[in-house]
Amino acid sequence: MATTSTARALPAPRRVIDVDLDAPLPRLVADGTGSSALVIGYRGGRPTGTLDVELTDDPADAARALGSLRETVLADVEPVPDALLPTISVVVSTVVDRVEDLGALLDVLEHLDYPDHEVIVVDNRVRVPAADDRLPALLAGRGVRLVTERRPGLSAGRNAGVAAARGEVVAFTDDDVRVDPQWLRALGARFVREADLDAVSGVILPTELSTPAQIWYEAYYGGFSGERTFAPVTIVPDDVAGTMRHARVQAVRPDGSVVKHFAVYGIGAYGAGANMAFRRSVIDAVGGFDTTLGAGSPARGGEDLAMFIETLWRGGRIGFEPRAVVHHRHRQSIEDLHKQLHGNGVGFTALMCALAAKDRRHVAVLARLVPAAAMVKLRETVGRLRTGSAPAPAAVESAPVGPAIPAVPDAGVPRSLAYHELRGFPAGPAAWFRSRRRWRDVEAGRFHAG
Repeated sequence: MATTSTARALPAPRRVIDVDLDAPLPRLVADGTGSSALVIGYRGGRPTGTLDVELTDDPADAARALGSLRETVLADVEPVPDALLPTISVVVSTVVDRVEDLGALLDVLEHLDYPDHEVIVVDNRVRVPAADDRLPALLAGRGVRLVTERRPGLSAGRNAGVAAARGEVVAFTDDDVRVDPQWLRALGARFVREADLDAVSGVILPTELSTPAQIWYEAYYGGFSGERTFAPVTIVPDDVAGTMRHARVQAVRPDGSVVKHFAVYGIGAYGAGANMAFRRSVIDAVGGFDTTLGAGSPARGGEDLAMFIETLWRGGRIGFEPRAVVHHRHRQSIEDLHKQLHGNGVGFTALMCALAAKDRRHVAVLARLVPAAAMVKLRETVGRLRTGSAPAPAAVESAPVGPAIPAVPDAGVPRSLAYHELRGFPAGPAAWFRSRRRWRDVEAGRFHAG
């Protein structure tokens, strides 16, 4: 019997096109590479917005469609002198399964426009590499520090990178990401402009939309982070005292006006592990990334959100900086996308268990929020299963907890995506208990790679 994914017509490849909005528009027409495009508008080398454009044989059609994008502006900010920028360590933890991608990333990281930074690659493979290992040749001649961490999991890898880091700020990205040349400067400058920030996250854009899985992921989630916005905000605790008694935070514009209020557990709408930076002092105060969470653990994910939540829970502040841009290559196959979405579901409820185990105040808050959130999530998922499209904005906005999923035009998203994510939620608690037990074995020297 055909699955939902294969029974429906598969979407055609979409082009991802960068356009300088201050220059004459390029001639955009349908060709052999596709008849639709995600256009990313730039001004001064910085993205100001994105727009889905249907391409025809007439370039005037695309030019008219881009009218609204050309009206977007980039807020002026004072440049920060090099002498004021913090020293930054960039940590990339890898299991070395994407050597070409890692090489392309390092090509850029080594030559970023930043006065004082270092690049640390953490070899997080559990097993000792074979004699024909490609990593030494990849790193040869590069100004990159190599750290080896054989204990399993992305959190262990990142913690090893932090332990070796010399910077005042530690920035993180992944080995399947391409960073913008100005990425680090945008992160560092935001820390200077808001001296009380504890962390900064940025925008994650797709590198390509060549396969149905990549197109559907963009339509389902809006890619990484549910709030693909290009306006800077600061996420702060709702209560003045910063006690997080109600576990609510607010997104605040530079002029002090509030964009919205939401539960701290929904911080994933403004950040993800592929593009984030923390003051070293904050990471040390939290105790590092939670080793019971993250890729490479039975919990599958959640370590990045845990660090964001811990930062806010302690009364900290997080800046969302749209000038800090990375480009991510989404999963290319439908099978891998299903696994990713299932892992997202597992990771999120595993995260809730980890937070509750660390601080019992989360239990009382979640007991109050989860019933309402479950009903919203259920309505949202049932809607997806019935229609195969994204929910209405009102349903998403009312969700008090959980990953935000924005409304998008009907992109023929298969119902199986909602199904795979949904079935991951109830599996999260058991996965977290397995992960905690495994990490205890790791610390006791009883863990051996299978």
